[in-house]
Amino acid sequence: MYATSTEPYGADPFTLAYLETTPDNGKRHEIIDGVLFVSPAPGRDHQRALLRLAQTLEIVRPDGPEVLPGPYEYRPTDERSLQPDLLVLSPDDANPAYTDNPLLVVEIISPSTRLIDLHLKRNVYLEAGLTSYWIFEPEALVLTVLELENEQYAERTFTGDEVFEATLPFPVQVVPAELTRSRLA
Repeated sequence: MYATSTEPYGADPFTLAYLETTPDNGKRHEIIDGVLFVSPAPGRDHQRALLRLAQTLEIVRPDGPEVLPGPYEYRPTDERSLQPDLLVLSPDDANPAYTDNPLLVVEIISPSTRLIDLHLKRNVYLEAGLTSYWIFEPEALVLTVLELENEQYAERTFTGDEVFEATLPFPVQVVPAELTRSRLA
């Protein structure tokens, strides 16, 4: 992931208004506290995991919540714009442009996003009070589940063929090894 200066064209820090004027170049643009982060398009394992996870969630999704593969904008504050890889939106989330209160955010680690997803975004999501945050590492077949408890994230890790029995945002079983297979059994 590439971070640019906090000052576009030598002026003030980047704002959400800047994103509205940025042409779509196929890259992900995120702003956290005035800093613009631009990352390249993800690779095959990343996209395969995104598709499999979205399918897994969509199959068992109850009426109401919406499973939305990203990038789709999440604005936890007026100074922060993130584009998670996958979101589950609340049934009362009616804004068509972005969400400010998702039920679940998933980040799929790419080499260029590793540090941002594991550290910076984790802290941003915690500060925003995001109830459920999952991180999937395709190369290691590791799913890290972070759920808010007493204003901190309780962390659980699942690897390979281990089954994660999720209750948030709704009951679903996720097996990390199945997320990168080229075909489902």
